[in-house]
Amino acid sequence: MISRAPFRLAAAPPVPVIAVAAVLAIASGARAALAEPVGEVTLEQIMADPDWIGNPPEKAYWADDGRSVYYQRKQQGKEERDLFRLRLAERAPRLVPYAERGAADAPDGKVSLDRRWRVYSRQGDIYLKDLRGGAIRQVTRTAEEKTEPRFMTGGRRISFRIKNAYFIYDLDTGLFSQPADLRLDKDPAREDPPDFLRRQEQRLFQVIREKKEKERAKREQSEAEQRADATRPPLPFYLGDKVKIEDVSLSPAGDWLVVVTRPKDAKEGKKVSMPNYVTESGYVEFREIRSLVGTGDGTGQSLLLVDLRRHRCHDLDLSELPGIKEDPLKGLRQAAAERTKAAGPARHGKEAAPASSAGAGPSGCGPQDETEAAAGMAEGTEGSAGMAADGEAGKKVPETRSVHVEGIRWSDDGRHAAVELRALDNKDRWIATVDLDGSRLVTRHRLSDGAWVNWNNNDFGWLRDNETLYYLSEESGFSHLYLASARDGRARQLTSGRYEVTKPVASRDGRYLYYTANAGHPGNYDVWRVALDTGKAEQLTRLGGLTAFQLSLDESELLLAHSSLARHDELYVQASRPGAEARQITDTVSAAFRNIDWTVPEILPIPSTHGAGAIYSRVYTPSGEADRVAGRGGSGGGRAAVVFIHGAGYLQDAHYGWSYYFHEFMFHTLLARHGYVVLDMDYRASQGYGRDWRTAIYRQMGHPELEDLADGVGWLAEKRGVDPRRVGVYGGSYGGFLTLMALFRRPDLFAAGAALRPVTDWSHYNHEYTGAILNTPEVDPAAYATSSPIEYAEGLRKPLLMCAGMQDDNVLFQDDVRLVQRLIELEKEDFEMAFYPVESHGFKEAASWLDEYRRIYRLFRRALKAAGSE
Repeated sequence: MISRAPFRLAAAPPVPVIAVAAVLAIASGARAALAEPVGEVTLEQIMADPDWIGNPPEKAYWADDGRSVYYQRKQQGKEERDLFRLRLAERAPRLVPYAERGAADAPDGKVSLDRRWRVYSRQGDIYLKDLRGGAIRQVTRTAEEKTEPRFMTGGRRISFRIKNAYFIYDLDTGLFSQPADLRLDKDPAREDPPDFLRRQEQRLFQVIREKKEKERAKREQSEAEQRADATRPPLPFYLGDKVKIEDVSLSPAGDWLVVVTRPKDAKEGKKVSMPNYVTESGYVEFREIRSLVGTGDGTGQSLLLVDLRRHRCHDLDLSELPGIKEDPLKGLRQAAAERTKAAGPARHGKEAAPASSAGAGPSGCGPQDETEAAAGMAEGTEGSAGMAADGEAGKKVPETRSVHVEGIRWSDDGRHAAVELRALDNKDRWIATVDLDGSRLVTRHRLSDGAWVNWNNNDFGWLRDNETLYYLSEESGFSHLYLASARDGRARQLTSGRYEVTKPVASRDGRYLYYTANAGHPGNYDVWRVALDTGKAEQLTRLGGLTAFQLSLDESELLLAHSSLARHDELYVQASRPGAEARQITDTVSAAFRNIDWTVPEILPIPSTHGAGAIYSRVYTPSGEADRVAGRGGSGGGRAAVVFIHGAGYLQDAHYGWSYYFHEFMFHTLLARHGYVVLDMDYRASQGYGRDWRTAIYRQMGHPELEDLADGVGWLAEKRGVDPRRVGVYGGSYGGFLTLMALFRRPDLFAAGAALRPVTDWSHYNHEYTGAILNTPEVDPAAYATSSPIEYAEGLRKPLLMCAGMQDDNVLFQDDVRLVQRLIELEKEDFEMAFYPVESHGFKEAASWLDEYRRIYRLFRRALKAAGSE
């Protein structure tokens, strides 16, 4: 880690941060104690290896008999997991030794329609279990990993996959067979179009013609023999040497295969090389990690339908998808091309600065104010019936948009296949069925979004009638369940309301779809089911918090993983009917954690002054004793406060369950004991609040969220007696990005900020995430200028701490290095940079956590105290 430029304090003048030595100083040995004791809550304990909290049950699943459950638990001080079996009639779980794991029931797998057999994969091999007698048959024992085991129609054969090849095992005969042989070679029976010399050779020389005829006859004879002999493997399919296979899916009847391909020369983008300075060899070592947004060639995937009975292969025409030939980015492409043309050759001279610290982008790169930004966004989201003749920088735009195949689902009888596809520009998602006889796609649903289609909540599948598709869609503004008939195409909505439906599961009896939803409160996720005939929805659990579920084999009971604000996941069981009581069956929280009086936050809706509605937030309020001990600082006598910003952007933290940010939950108790109010907001873009909340940041990341943070500070002053001059802000990843945007764009909003592993320039982030929200830099440079903190660095006025891992392959360390250089050139003074040589994006070492949060704590103690004295 590296440190540090001094904080701007009233008692001491700032020292300019100009030389590298003043910015980067190794401080791994600095372990200053906190200024005040905190009773039984210490920073050392909070940031210690979380094993001290007690390791929760993981990857729980039902035993086949429904009378026991299995789960894993992490070993103390190790990364390995133990497997436990808990009989529901008993209280104590039993450790399953490694020698007995081969006889233990396994998660996942598939059950035959008559419920006689279960097939599953364990450690890469295939097993078959007799559910009546309990006998287990190991089907394979090889080094190659086998995946996707399932029963085929008739129930006497199972299929499984090794890489992109399927194999079938016959339960009665024990025969292994390969239903298809896909080869990435040219078909030897097909010749390239002859050129002049080839034609001349064949015309002039009899020996050439005879050789060619003998080769043809031999090949045809061999193929005829193979086709006639049922004991031989199938004839190969030659897909050519220009493509690569990216996915395959075999029908349950074994007679059709859907193949996903992509051109072999498709470019993913130039990979970034990342150095590692702390190595076993003592030399600097490099590894390639991800590419940057927009640096690939945008080549999509294609679909092939392979008829295994007739040995025919058909291209599935993607151009029949509705809207596939439209270009929703046409306006942005044209604007980018015109801007590039108008700019001409790069001119030398001083770079233009942003119009103001609150502006939307630097001069010449993006909108100059919020009104113009909004107008630009509206123009950029317009659709088009045609295509732009030219794209960014004069590149030709394909006539058909590129797509990615998100999933393939077969009905149990193998007569229907459904395919989910997403446009690579992220504006459309299609669910189509495959007309097997007509070799074409039939669109059953199209979801379009002027911003981007959600990357979550895209589940789909077939009901037990083999004729009806279920799927999730945000078309109503919230994720809800829909049905579509494969016979007549009619669709109907099953659930509705201002809440989110997630993780649907179809019951085996065909009566219900089970799912989780936050219908009662945005922060409570319970288990529900909807009757498919009547559409009546019923709430099954009432635990609140976060609750996930699994149905038992006979579907009479639910296995629940449930957490609350101050308790991590524990397991419960409950009958799968309304009104049934959930019974807790594990208790893994340690006595050390349980004995601490944690400050449990309130979940409160904070009104938006920007028309966004309620901003749900976690609020940690100090006790009266903490207030008395800490005292009121500054001339106004108001409390100090800290605003925490959660990461990931599309993530929910203001819920009633155990937070992903459990370190921060404990840290906030420490802050509250020192008299700080802590606010943790689900700002716009957060998960759980519908489509409009999610897409508010389209082409303007860091703008609506900053409005929400400002509303939070105002609420703290009005409702919690906080001095608005004494509010600090911190967060990691996306939270670090927003911390930078706050300090740079609204320099009077916070007294200090800590940006942990922050994105500083979105053009350096990955394609999958960034390309959806900001399009690509070549197509939409204004969105990147509007949304990247480095463009606003001139606005820094308050103390800033940045922390980053040098082995971060998510937010690259280069992000922070570039911003430090920018701040140096701008002659900024009040910032410090701490780097952690061995850490990736999610810190692993307790020493790193402790060092990072000591720095955060010191920053807030000093800066907020000084702010109250100004």
